[in-house]
This record gives sequence, structure tokens and C-alpha cells, in this order.
Amino acid sequence: MLSLLSGLVGLGASRYRSLLRLVCFPLLGLSGLAAATGGLLVLTGDAVAAQLPLGLPWLPWSVRVDALSGFILLLIGVVVFAVAVFGPGYTREFLHGRHSLSALGVFTGLFVAGMQLVVIADDAFMFMVAWELMSLSSYFLVAFQHENAANRRAAFLYLLMAHVGGLAILLGYGVLAAFGGGFTFEAMRAAELPALWAGVAFALAFFGFGMKAGLVPLHAWLPEAHPVAPSHISALMSGVMLKVAIYGFVRVTFDLIGTLQVDWGVIVLLVGSVSALLGVLYAMQQTDIKRLLAYSSIENVGVIFMALGLAMIFLASGQPLLGSLGLIAALYHALNHAVFKSLLFLGAGAVIQQTHQHSLEHMGGLLKRLPYTGTFFLIGCLSIASLPPFNGFASEWLTLQTALQGVVLESGVLRIVIPVTAAMLALTAALGAMLFVRLYGIAFLGQPRTRQARQAHLPSFGMRAAQGLLAVLCLLLGVLPALAIDVMGAIPQSLGGLPEPGITGEGWLWLTPVSPAVASYSAPLVLLGLGLTWGLFYLLLHGRKEQPLRRVHPWDCGFGPLSPRMQYTATAFAQPVRRIFQPVWQLDEKVERLSDDKSSQLTGLRHQLLVTDRSWGLLYEPIGRWVLRAARRLALLQSGNIRTYLSYSFFTLLFLLWLIT
Repeated sequence: MLSLLSGLVGLGASRYRSLLRLVCFPLLGLSGLAAATGGLLVLTGDAVAAQLPLGLPWLPWSVRVDALSGFILLLIGVVVFAVAVFGPGYTREFLHGRHSLSALGVFTGLFVAGMQLVVIADDAFMFMVAWELMSLSSYFLVAFQHENAANRRAAFLYLLMAHVGGLAILLGYGVLAAFGGGFTFEAMRAAELPALWAGVAFALAFFGFGMKAGLVPLHAWLPEAHPVAPSHISALMSGVMLKVAIYGFVRVTFDLIGTLQVDWGVIVLLVGSVSALLGVLYAMQQTDIKRLLAYSSIENVGVIFMALGLAMIFLASGQPLLGSLGLIAALYHALNHAVFKSLLFLGAGAVIQQTHQHSLEHMGGLLKRLPYTGTFFLIGCLSIASLPPFNGFASEWLTLQTALQGVVLESGVLRIVIPVTAAMLALTAALGAMLFVRLYGIAFLGQPRTRQARQAHLPSFGMRAAQGLLAVLCLLLGVLPALAIDVMGAIPQSLGGLPEPGITGEGWLWLTPVSPAVASYSAPLVLLGLGLTWGLFYLLLHGRKEQPLRRVHPWDCGFGPLSPRMQYTATAFAQPVRRIFQPVWQLDEKVERLSDDKSSQLTGLRHQLLVTDRSWGLLYEPIGRWVLRAARRLALLQSGNIRTYLSYSFFTLLFLLWLIT
């Protein structure tokens, strides 16, 4: 209700511009706090259910919050609250522009309300209404700056693929409702599906929710839509909306279908592995900071689906403890990704607001001019690069530990496939660390490459506070993962009575996913070791009585003063990876020699590089050509003759009468 009220108040934001800052965002913040509080209460208590006086006369809307939906509500609430703190300062640049503030306020409130309603829905009808509300409102937010043709194209692509995925989800619910005798989730749980129809329902759910989550090759909309939306909306889409899609997949697959098949888990595991690896490889070649972060979301969604695939394999193979371990690893990484990816998108928004630049090649030296944003962004980079003691390491380590238990399976094929995917996860993590070294080094270190970067100044206090909140959560979720996983312990029990995996059996200090003898990890001890090492280094460096270190400019090799052109560029940094994995991309690279017209003397070189996603040429362009060809043939029916149109109506009427009788 608070989210909807925020959208309602937003109707007057174009006329009374202060409404957006003084009313809409505070209401969103309260909505986030309410969602987080309600989710936490359910996680530590009992599920609650009710019926709303809405819907159809014979099908009222049913709502229910159990441990799984409570966990996602908590995730939504945390990010929405941070966005509400960040928003007033960020949207200040829109106050005197030509964009509609009413549209921004209305559709932001509807977008948040749609995601919350999806999570609490307990019947397919309410779920699909909320799903469409989420998709349509986010379409208008992607198209907010619609004067740019690229933004309109990205919004249309997003809307098209969102509805294709939504149709698949609707058909999947149709299969479950047909055998369950009703549209409520309770009726679907009680249904006994034949193996064939269970496979159909799984395939439709995997396709629909996988498209919304951004799995390869269904990811084409994601790197187009996320970069063009306002940055606080990008944080909501990447940090929250993708998790709502993952929630839908978990709800249908683990809860409503019930009986899992090993083959399903293998498919999810392989698609997740490919998505993770290709996501980080495509991100490595991007120079647009938000497009890079969007491709990185594909990588992390792939990691989450890898863990879900492992959980499905173990559960179908009669290993419920390991299945619960994979499920907890997936959901914990979903929480971690929501926090650090939202932090990075908000940080990118602050950078873009102050520099008016999207390209890494036009940044540099921002740490001196944006010290708070630079520090918080560094924490986000360390977290997403899976370095201890930050939160990204804990969840990826649990995923890797789950994969290493593949030796308990009887199938020789699975004992080969799972270690290969574990190796792909390790490669993905290594490339991810390199990716964010590149991002942070090019954007925040060195010398400013443009005048706009040199003139950047501190963003507003609210923008810094929102980033600081998420940065603290990255550290807390990384240092105290046992406490967070303890709170999540009720989720497996709510999904068909699965056992708790016993990850925190040794107390809050240790994670022992299988047993203390097999593997253990203590983030507090890692943090203590890092603190002692830093303290010893500080004493050795500053405890001496000699003169302090003298700071001078680096030696310029005799070529004159250092300039920004002497620095590594983002394109050059990624060149070794581009050479090694060249078949992954469709590359168009040219080096143009510039010369003086009179003397023909070489005056310079110009390097041009265009990196294209191969999925466009292999999948989407052929589909587009087929649709256009079919449309041209169907256009022949439009003859312009009224007699022909009357004949169509007459024969259609005859066919319907025959069908009815």
C-alpha cells in the first residue's frame, strides 16, 4: 500500500516538483522498511496467509508469506530503502529537464508494488497480474529518457521479451492448474503430474523465468535495458527484479511441481555455467560502466542457477542434505548480489551524475574527487570479485563446496560433468576479479582523462549514505555469514520439508557446509588476520625514527610530464582476454593510419573496436527475418476489397457455429 501510495502521489510530481523528493521517495523508503520487517518476522516465525477482497468472483486473490517469500521480501526491502535514500539527490538533475517527473514517480511506485505482490501471491491469477504490473511499469522506466532512439529500442526489446517470457509462465501455470483443479498454489502442490507434463511445466517455467533473469541465450534485453534506465532504477532491476524471477523459478520448481528429475538439474547447471562464463567475458569487453555491470549481472545469475542446478541434482538423487546446501548457497548469493550490485549501480549513478560520462575511457582519477563514492565502490568491487572477507566470497565458496560433493553420486557422467562446471565457476571467479580490477583502476585511479572528470565534486549526502549502507551490509554479510544463514534455515523446510543443511553447526564463527573435517571457513578470523597484518605493516612503516617517506612524481622516462594518454585504457586492459577467447565475440577491429595530406608523413593511429554479442546473429536476427517474412505473406490477405473481408467474417462465423454444435 505504501508503494502504491508513492505512485499515486507521483501523479502530481510534474506540477509540484518537490513531491518526488519530499513524499514519493520517503513513502518508498517506508515501504522498503515494512517489506524487510515483515520478511524478517516470517523468517524467524510462522507463515501467514489471507485472502484479499480483489480478483474474480469465483477466484479471490490469495496471499501467503512463508520463509522463501519472506526472504525475498527482506531482500526487496533492503534495496528499496537504499534506493529511496539515494533517489532525492540523484533525481535532482531531472527537476528542471524535459522529462516527466510524474512518470518517474508513478511507475517507480508501481514497479516496487508489482515486485512485492509477485512475492506474496498465492495463486496463479494474482501472480500473473502482479508480474505484468512489474513488467509494464519497468518498461516505462526504461523508456523514461525516450528522446534517445537507443532507449526506445531497448525498451521495446525489453517489453517484447518480457511478454514472451510471461506467456511461457502463464502456460506453465496452466499445466499445473489443469492437473490441480484450481489456480491456487495449494491446489497445484496437491496435483499428481505425469512425468511428461511435469517436464513440460518445468521447461515453460525455466524458459519464462530464465528469460526474465537474463540467462544466456535469453539475455539480449538485459544489457540493452539496464544501462539506459535511470541509475536507481537500474539498481532495482538488477538487484531486485532478477531475484524476483529467481524466486518464481524456485517456487514453481521446488515447491509446486515437487518431484524433481536429475535431467532438469543437469540442464539448469549447464545453462547456469555457460551464462556465468559468457557473462563475465562479455562484461570484460565493455567500456560503458552500466553496460559492464549489466553483463556482470548475467554472470552472477548464472552462478545462482549453477547452485540451483546442483540442488536439483542432489535432491533428485536422494541426497536431501546436499540439495538443501545448494539451495541455501543459491539464495545466499542472490541476497549478496542484490546488495553489492545495487551498491555498484548506485555508485555508477553518482559517477555519471558528476562527470556526465558513461565510458570508462573518459574517466580516471575519480577517487580524489569522489572519495566516499570511490571507497564504497571499492567495497562493492571486492565483494563482487569474491574476495574474503566480503560477502561474495562466502556464497560462491558454498556453491563450490556443493559442487565438490559430486563424488557421492552414482552416475559416472554426473561425476564428470559437475567437476567441469566447478572448474568453470573457478575460471569465472578469476575473470570476475580481473574485470573489477579493470573497472576500478580505469575509473577511479590514475589521472583524469577528461575535463568533466577533473571537475567532478561530491554528490549529495543522501546518495553517499545509501552507498554507505549497502557497503556496510556487504561487509557484515561477508564477516558474519553464519548469522545470515541461520536466519535462512527455515527456507528448505518450507519447500517440501527439506532438512537444514547444517552449515553453521560449529557456531557463528565457522561455516562447515559438509562437516568440519571436509571444509571450513571463518570470515571473522580472516578479518582478524587482515587487521593484524595491516597493524604490523603500519607499525613497521611509521614506527621508525627515520625521516618519513618522500613522495615524488613517477619517473617519466625522459618524455616530459606524465599525461592521461600514457595510462592504460579499458580496451587495452582487456586485450589479452580478447585474444584468448576471440571466438566468443563477433569482433570488428580496425587500425587506421593517419597521415599528413601534403607530406604523406604518418601523424597518428586510430584504433576502432566493435564487439557484438554472437547471440544476435545466431538466434535473434534469424527469428526477426522469419517474423518479417511471415508478416509479408500475411499482408497479402489485406487486399483492400470489402467483399474479401466480409467473406473472411462469414466463413469464420460458419466455422465457429460448426465448432459449437
